[in-house]
Amino acid sequence: MVGHARAAALAGAALLLTGLLAGCGGGTDDKPAERTDHGAASSPGRSSTPSGQPGRPELPAALTSQRPDWNSCKAPAGGSAPGGDWLCATVKVPLDYAKPDGDTIGIALIRKKARDESRRLGAMLFNFGGPGGSGVAILPRAAGSYKKLNARYDLVSFDPRGVADSAGVNCRTDKETEDANRKVDMTPDTAAEEAAFMKDGADFGAGCERRSGKVLPYVGTTNAARDMDLIREVLGDKKLTYFGMSYGTELGGTYAHLFPKNVGRTVLDAVVDPTADTIGHARNQATGFQRALENYLKDRGQDPKAGTQRIARLLKRIDNKPLPTTSGRELNESLAITGIVMPLYSKSNWPYLTQALDEAEKGGTGNMLLQLADAYNGRDEKGHYDTQNHSQRAISCADSKLRPTAAEARTMLPEFRKLSPVFGPFLAWDTAGWCAEWPVKGEHDNPEASAPGAAPILVVGTTGDPATPYEGAQKMADELGKGVGIMLTNKGEGHGAYGESTCVTSTVNAYFLDGKVPADGRTCS
Repeated sequence: MVGHARAAALAGAALLLTGLLAGCGGGTDDKPAERTDHGAASSPGRSSTPSGQPGRPELPAALTSQRPDWNSCKAPAGGSAPGGDWLCATVKVPLDYAKPDGDTIGIALIRKKARDESRRLGAMLFNFGGPGGSGVAILPRAAGSYKKLNARYDLVSFDPRGVADSAGVNCRTDKETEDANRKVDMTPDTAAEEAAFMKDGADFGAGCERRSGKVLPYVGTTNAARDMDLIREVLGDKKLTYFGMSYGTELGGTYAHLFPKNVGRTVLDAVVDPTADTIGHARNQATGFQRALENYLKDRGQDPKAGTQRIARLLKRIDNKPLPTTSGRELNESLAITGIVMPLYSKSNWPYLTQALDEAEKGGTGNMLLQLADAYNGRDEKGHYDTQNHSQRAISCADSKLRPTAAEARTMLPEFRKLSPVFGPFLAWDTAGWCAEWPVKGEHDNPEASAPGAAPILVVGTTGDPATPYEGAQKMADELGKGVGIMLTNKGEGHGAYGESTCVTSTVNAYFLDGKVPADGRTCS
């Protein structure tokens, strides 16, 4: 929930939750380019990238003339190798684009080739969100949702810089993470709790600098977009075909702004509001998660206001006295809020929220809420945490100039409590804990997505989206510009519409496969 939406790729993952709640291991599940020959890439010495492109300097031929060396994929951390038709490679990119001849880092790629080579349209690049999600780990698990697209496209994803196998940021040990989750109150009520909360944020940033200081200044979204353009070039595509979800929509909007002439068929689903700053994102999420909670309560035949107050009282009781679990770990308020957030990402997971709340309210134990929180936090049954939260914070703080203080967070509490008695205080405090003492300066207040001259970009917003509320999709379409941002509304619940709505899925497939651009403002219900 912090930053953008960690669980972007978990929307619709009822099968995943079934495994987790049965005590199984973690994981993440989800859900035309104009082709050029490889030999036509660049003239000797420098890239053939057209002049006038503001997003990327000229790069050495050693980078632009790369051809990925595709080999069998290794197993990601905590998972198994995808095998089959999946191949992996690494592409070198500049650590600092201001010094294109300087140090490089490797960007990890994964690919499944198009099944119909004779009708192949090129490569389709995916980003599943986060920020900090590993595309190399997620795409093989999500590929069943993109079977039709795979007929004519190579499915390709990557670990963005600062993530997993692409110079991944690492800030804390498992023990340090476990201790913080257990001891730090994310909605402090006393001066002592507030001091511990702010110290934890500072300690986290110091750990990132100590372990990953070299890459921290360069992991922002602008550089990731520049990497995507280099990936496009080394894959041999004249235009970038792109499918971005959640934070991946911010990355896609940034790419379109930097490289409008290189935009091919692009879809942005579960859209981040490009006009919002750090506080605006928190305000949007308080609104979105409260809306989803009320929709959940209505679906269960409960009064939304009374149900919200009941859950808020439950959280207050847990804050005063954490709930026991069979694992021996306790469920504190912060973990309980996270456990409530997790199933709100997809309507198919709402039954798990009902079971978890019933257990906590009637049984006085927190087993299911703790398991849901662990799934969100990337903790497996052995106590190992993935590093997505590390990458997420590093990317978010590299992007955002805002550094709200504890005092500023306190002043926001009345507004945020009004927006959501359940999620508001957590999100108000999160603005201060996120980047307050981050060791690297941020780039901007909010990202730029205007893309005059770009090809049409399909922007998909879901009316009940909890993490990236619907209003942000319209703002993205407006920001991209008239004739570029094509708005498609999905009347429904959940974080992301592709694979959940038959109407949206068929519209997106027709756009990617046949170039059929829907009418701006179309609604799927």
